[in-house]
Order: sequence, then C-alpha cells, then structure tokens
Amino acid sequence: MSKKLNIGLVGFGCVGSGLYQVLNKSRLIDARIKRIVVQDPKKERTLSLDHFSFDVNDILNDEDINVVIELINDSDAAFEIVKSALSSGKDVVTANKKLLAEHLDELVLIAKENNASLLYEGAVAGSIPIIRNLEEYYNNDSLTSIEGIVNGTTNYILTKSNEGIGYIEALKDAQNLGFAELNPKLDVDGYDSKYKLVLLIKHAFGVKVKPAQIQNIGIKAITPYEVAYAKEKGYRIKLFSRAEKLGDSIVGFVAPHFIKDIHFAYNVNNEFNAVVVEALFSDKQLFIGKGAGSYPTASAVLSDVSALKFDYQYEYRKSKEGKKLRFSNDFFLKVYVGSPFIEAVNEVPFYHVDELFQSDDYVYQTGWVKFSELSALQFNNRTDLSLVILSDKLKATEELIEVKNARRELEYL
Repeated sequence: MSKKLNIGLVGFGCVGSGLYQVLNKSRLIDARIKRIVVQDPKKERTLSLDHFSFDVNDILNDEDINVVIELINDSDAAFEIVKSALSSGKDVVTANKKLLAEHLDELVLIAKENNASLLYEGAVAGSIPIIRNLEEYYNNDSLTSIEGIVNGTTNYILTKSNEGIGYIEALKDAQNLGFAELNPKLDVDGYDSKYKLVLLIKHAFGVKVKPAQIQNIGIKAITPYEVAYAKEKGYRIKLFSRAEKLGDSIVGFVAPHFIKDIHFAYNVNNEFNAVVVEALFSDKQLFIGKGAGSYPTASAVLSDVSALKFDYQYEYRKSKEGKKLRFSNDFFLKVYVGSPFIEAVNEVPFYHVDELFQSDDYVYQTGWVKFSELSALQFNNRTDLSLVILSDKLKATEELIEVKNARRELEYL
C-alpha cells in the first residue's frame, strides 16, 4: 500500500532546484516538499525567500516530515544530517557518493535499526538506474565485471579532446555548461568516479571496499600526443570506473582507457554516462543516459521518492556471496605511458615491453605492468607522465608469470 510522502529537502543547488521542478511537474507521485533548508540566505535563487528555512533542525524535528532528501556538497555535514534523519525513523534519499562511499555500512545499520529506507540511485551515473538494476535484475545472476563512464564532466572534456580541443578550453566549456565545478579536482582526478565505483562494487559483488583501497588516475595529464595515438590506432579515450572478478578476488580502479570501436561505450560522448555489466547468464548489457546536469540526477532522485511510497529498501543480497571474495590490487594490465622525458617513462616498472617509440619531442612505451606498483608514481600529481590503459584483458599475477616463462622457453629453443 502506498503512503503519502512529506519531504524535507536539504539543499537547493543544481540538483535540488531540478528536483523541485520535476516533482511539481510529475502527476504520478503523491508527494510534496514541505520544507527546503539552505545555508546562505543571501544567495540568489529561483524561488522567493519565504520558501526557505536556514536550520536543518526545522526538518529533522518536524514529525510530519517522513522523507529527508539530502542534496548538499559537504559530505561531512551530509553525514550528520543523514545519520540524524535515519535515527529518527525518517526515510532518506541522497545523491552524495562521497558520503556513501565512506559511511555506507554504518548508515545501512542505522536505517535497519530504525526501520527506515536509505536510497541513492542518483549517486551513481546520473539518470541511469544502475543501482536498482544491480539490486533487482541481477540479484540471481553471477556478475563477472562492471565498467563504464560514470562522470559526465570528464567524458565531456575527453570528447572535446578527441575532437582536437585542448584540456583547458574543454574544462572551461564544461564549467560554463554547469557540468564541472570551479574546483574540478574531484572530477578530473577521478575521485568522483572512485566513490561511485565503491557503491557499484558493493551492489554488483557484495564486497565492502574503502575508497583508499581503490587507485584513481585522472585525465589532467592527457596530452595531444595521447589523442593522436588514439586517432592513429582507431581508439577513443574514456575515463572508466572498472571492477572485475579474477579468481577469488575483485579488482577495481579508475583510469583513462583507450577503447576500440567495438566497445559498447565507444560512441558515448559529451555528458552522457554508460555502464557495461557482464554476467554469467545474461552476458554483456549496456546502460546509457545523461550523467551530468540538473534534471538527469533529479530524475534518479525522483525514482527513489517514488519507490519510497511502497517502502522500498535495498536488500544487499550479494553481500552474503561477497564474504567469500576479497578486494585486491594484485594483478597485471597492459598500459600506454607517455612523456616528453625518457627518464619519466623509465620510472614505470614494466614487466614486459611491447612497443617503444621515441622522437625529439615525445616518448611512449606500451606493455604489461603490475597494477599495485603504479600507486607510488602518483600520476595525479604529475604533469610529465601520462598513463592510459590498453584494451587487453586483465591478468592475474600467476597468468602473466606463466606467459613470460613460456616466452623464455621459446627464446631458449
């Protein structure tokens, strides 16, 4: 049986104002926003001042409000708000991926103790209903991998880079369009994508991962040389969040990838997101939708609001299976590394080199590296070294050792 929803909305920025509009336009949901809390009374907004309150306790202490929607940027403040709301038995909808990546298990426990729902479809991949699909559609199918573009800002910048527009100009365009923040570090260094990957791994494989365990390599160091290499080889560059089952381990990371035209995400451009799920029985499936902007995320939040009318909760069924798995950075992958300086390229500990190119202006090398050894290079803090993942399959440590030993035997013969 459905229930009437009285909403307390915390935050009225890009997504909050979008939600206000789409909720007012939707005639299918019996829900109303009773109170909106914002921080700055002097900030110009699309609604008059009498629509707003400036104390979150006006929502938390209102017994008539049974749903709190949290849409602010400050993850620490958001944690306290969400925690208090769930503790008082109010259902919560949030799109704060950093908050969830850092505190999910604690918040899920509080929600369970107070018979409340915690939903967050809008936290991953904008308008794509990926969390709900992982919870419902794939709950009985064994997943082998999940990967994709889950940050619209970086995909917009890389799309423009593939078209020959420089990074700085593309970033400014993204900021002007409202896709990127004035401080874009969370997006372009891959942190936003990493927080989302934590949630995807939890729902896809049932494995609990801390953000610090996942290495994220961003796009700031991508130069025209990498773009030219991609064009020559028929690739496009995409920032992927990627997780895969290798034996009894789940491996996962965020990094730029060269992808071929046969890849499902090859033609996913601008602010669009795409997630490719591979399962044992249903094979590969592609989800695509807008991942940046006011309305796409607001539509995902609205879908959670609709689900709350029927007391929907995530079940986390995969968590039982996930207890048998462990997260690991111990695997090999094939990479491209480029730099104006041969010394910088030589810092990368290649296990096997496939290709080496050197000119007066630039050097690049491709080959196999052990992923766990890359973290020491701190790619996000460097401007002299670019790394892009090549499309070859990931290999467990023992697989590559076997291949290398076989090559040595052939050379000996």
